[in-house]
Amino acid sequence: MKQIEVTIMGQSYLLGCPDGGETSLQAAVASVDREMCAIRDAGRVKARERIAVLAALNLAFQLAEKGRETTQRAPALGGEAGEARLAQLVQRLDEALNDDGRLL
Repeated sequence: MKQIEVTIMGQSYLLGCPDGGETSLQAAVASVDREMCAIRDAGRVKARERIAVLAALNLAFQLAEKGRETTQRAPALGGEAGEARLAQLVQRLDEALNDDGRLL
């Protein structure tokens, strides 16, 4: 595992990255940065933590929608796989925000 320095909404972060995962990590960072900057630029939310939560929820919703589309195209996957993935994402958000309370 190596460490990669990235910038999200103007702030630098040092992230652990598995070997061969650099491209995927950079794509994820770009998505998070784009989403957070769009929320910030809309001007309604100022606190970085709230911007991060809203961005995470937007990205999780987009992921769930893609899962729903995939499920509709491939019924063999069933809806439970997408729901389980969404539940995992919400749990990860709750853990990251443990001092700020539960999302749901």
